[in-house]
Amino acid sequence: MLGMHLRAALPDHQLSPETKDSVRLGMGLVATMTALLLGLLVASAKGSYDAQMKEVIHLAGRLDFLDRLLGFYGPEAAEASEVLRSLNEGLIEQLWTDKEARKTHTDHVFSHFQALYDSVSKLAPENDVQRAAKAEALETTKDLSKTRWLLSAMGDTSIATPLLVIVILWLTTIFISFGLFAPMNWTAIGSMFIGALSVSSAIFLIMELDRPFGGVIHISDAPLRHTLNRAGRGTFSQIDSLHLTESMQ
Repeated sequence: MLGMHLRAALPDHQLSPETKDSVRLGMGLVATMTALLLGLLVASAKGSYDAQMKEVIHLAGRLDFLDRLLGFYGPEAAEASEVLRSLNEGLIEQLWTDKEARKTHTDHVFSHFQALYDSVSKLAPENDVQRAAKAEALETTKDLSKTRWLLSAMGDTSIATPLLVIVILWLTTIFISFGLFAPMNWTAIGSMFIGALSVSSAIFLIMELDRPFGGVIHISDAPLRHTLNRAGRGTFSQIDSLHLTESMQ
């Protein structure tokens, strides 16, 4: 609309065919650069989103594996299992919350990791199977802590604000040039509105993918909640543990 009003204010000699060709050539170059930068931003945001979703799935898998390892100890690992459940709940609250409350949840999750490591360290193995399970449980706890810190570090925005600002300025310039030579009728206005809406949706997609734990497009917490619901039920029972111990012996 700004381009259309600007056209009405310009003298006729400023809108000659030669001027139109020059503007179109310049805007073609800007449009090419904008398309390339938009593609790079979408690819970067999607890559970051996929990487964090993969880490969430790995996190849920390690939590479930650790729960099964504790099952080899039966009732003796009740304290560690309860701490593991609290850790799972804390991770869900920490990851899927706003930035203001994330620091408080981060401190709670860190205390849960310490308590879990202490609880696993206190387990007294009675056979080779339990000794192997304890060593694996301690290693898995370390991996959980590393994955959690990785997700926390990746939680910050991966798209630089100046890049978005530059893209929006380029797009604004392009659409002003469209309006500069477009006729003042509803067909032209409607087509440009649809084009602007399409490009704006691409920018919206970039911004949504750049914050994967909030917004409209976000990573599901279903893997962690599924692991939480399985805790205490999906582990090996004490009888199963004894059978495995006998078979190992």
